[in-house]
Amino acid sequence: MEQRNYTKYFALLSVLLLILFLINISLGSVTIPFKDIFTILTGGIASKESWETIILNFRLPKAITAILVGSGLSVAGLLMQTLFRNPLAGPFVLGISSGASLGVALFILGSSLFGGFFLTEVFSSWSIPIASSFGAFLVLSAVILASYRVRNTMSILIIGLMFGSLTAAIISVLAYFSPAEQIQQYVFWSFGSLGNLSWNELLIFASVYILALLATLFIIKPLNSFLLGENYAKSLGINIKKSKNIILLITCILTGIITAFAGPIAFIGLAVPHIARLIFTTSNHKTLIPAVVILGAIILLICDTIAQLPANEFTLPINAITSLFGAPIVIWLLLRKKKLYI
Repeated sequence: MEQRNYTKYFALLSVLLLILFLINISLGSVTIPFKDIFTILTGGIASKESWETIILNFRLPKAITAILVGSGLSVAGLLMQTLFRNPLAGPFVLGISSGASLGVALFILGSSLFGGFFLTEVFSSWSIPIASSFGAFLVLSAVILASYRVRNTMSILIIGLMFGSLTAAIISVLAYFSPAEQIQQYVFWSFGSLGNLSWNELLIFASVYILALLATLFIIKPLNSFLLGENYAKSLGINIKKSKNIILLITCILTGIITAFAGPIAFIGLAVPHIARLIFTTSNHKTLIPAVVILGAIILLICDTIAQLPANEFTLPINAITSLFGAPIVIWLLLRKKKLYI
């Protein structure tokens, strides 16, 4: 009976995801009829050639990016909350996003201090993702090394938070000595964006995302065992250190690649796992992982649709919308359940 109910939930959420995907593609400063959108998506010829360009080169990649970012951050948040057994843990607690932000800050804000940066001319649109990935990789390496030196899981959490504070301090110093134009450019990047990816960039993003997501399927048993403590996990024959490192690596890869291509997106990774637990009333990761994948994609599509403000030429910062839209929902759900649990 329980599995049948879950199947019904997944079916309804999948239909909702498809509807929101089509709505997201249909909205924008240019009104395109649903008939033409369906024709374009199925490989037909639309009434206007410009509509094909808008759908295929702008709206479709943006909607796919929203799905990947929302689901990826939700999975990363679920892994962190389970590993640290902390309801306030999210994908950014390890400092990976802060490291990515530092890489971008060095690229944008540091150019005036270090006499320019060759990536600007060589890689053009790839420069910021490369700088972000480099910063995330440095912090990832430091966190992995720290995990070998400390045995306490909470110590890893504290180390990640300290990395975040350290990078924030460096960024503040860079911003203090940078001109207003470069500070504005960095601030715009920190707002997050889903609409800047080409199909080539999206292909790389999706490939890394899929590999990381598939890896989570092999750690469902360790994740479930960690809910009852490390001693219980050991009694089941789980290799604690190996499992921790795999969880950390998957989280770092998801968080790093998302921040590199979409910027830091707040709220989603922290809140969606709680929403999934409240809806599905289970802590079994065999159910929770696909649940947060779908729910994360749904919520970010909703936020992106709101951010577009149909019939207007500008888009609100996605970070602001995720918090404004999502935080009240989580508060309402928690007030109904009166308990936050892992």
